[in-house]
Amino acid sequence: MDQIVVKATEKYGRGVFALRPFRKGELIEVAPVIAMPRSERKYVKKTKLVEYFFNWVENKKDLAICLGYGSLYNHSYSPNAIFINNIDHFTIDFYAYRDIQKGEEITINYNGEPESKSEVWFDVLDE
Repeated sequence: MDQIVVKATEKYGRGVFALRPFRKGELIEVAPVIAMPRSERKYVKKTKLVEYFFNWVENKKDLAICLGYGSLYNHSYSPNAIFINNIDHFTIDFYAYRDIQKGEEITINYNGEPESKSEVWFDVLDE
């Protein structure tokens, strides 16, 4: 993972930052996941992992704990990256949605669609 790094942000705690430029469409990270059935969601909600899981499979009711840096990308309504659930390979793949500069924080839209303005489950700080 010599292309990205986790470090403190100015407003969100920790985040993922680019150690080199990424071009639009370029793969940033392939993060393996631990997939869990929806029946275990109630247990995850009682832990700190509730802040880090991804919805999984087409029904989005199953969940996945994303390893690597995957669960540390911060949310933005104007993200510079996207993620794709790769169900067949049990990974979440992160791609540059637009060109990303060296040193820039890499953000995703937690709703799954980069253009989505749907509310998320936490207060969004001014971007």
